[in-house]
Amino acid sequence: MRGLLARLVVSTIALYLTYLLAKALGVGIELTGAVPAIIAVAMLAIVNALIRPLIVLLTIPLNCLTLGLFTVIINALLFWLVGSGWLKGFRVDGFLPALFGSLVMGVISGMANHLIGAKE
Repeated sequence: MRGLLARLVVSTIALYLTYLLAKALGVGIELTGAVPAIIAVAMLAIVNALIRPLIVLLTIPLNCLTLGLFTVIINALLFWLVGSGWLKGFRVDGFLPALFGSLVMGVISGMANHLIGAKE
C-alpha cells in the first residue's frame, strides 16, 4: 500500500511538472490544482489498467510493424482521452499536446519511480 501511495504522489508531481513545462512552452495542457491532478492520475491509472491492454492486444500487428513505437501513440491517445473533458480542471487540447504530455510525464515518473524503487 505504501508503494502504491508513493507512486500516486510521484505521478501527481510528474503531471504537475508536465503541466508547468507545457505552460512554459505554450503546449495545450491545462491543470487547475492539486485535486484535479490527483484525480487525473487516478483516472490515467484506471484507463491504463483497463483499456490499454485491450488496445495493445488489438494493435499487435501494427506494433510489430513499427517495432513497438505505436505504443507511444496509444499512450498519447489515452492521455488525451483522460484530458478530453471528463474531468474539470484537467484539459488536453489535442493529439500533439497529448503526445508531449505522455512522453514528458512518462520520462519524469519513470525516473522518479526508479529512484524510489531503488531505496525500498
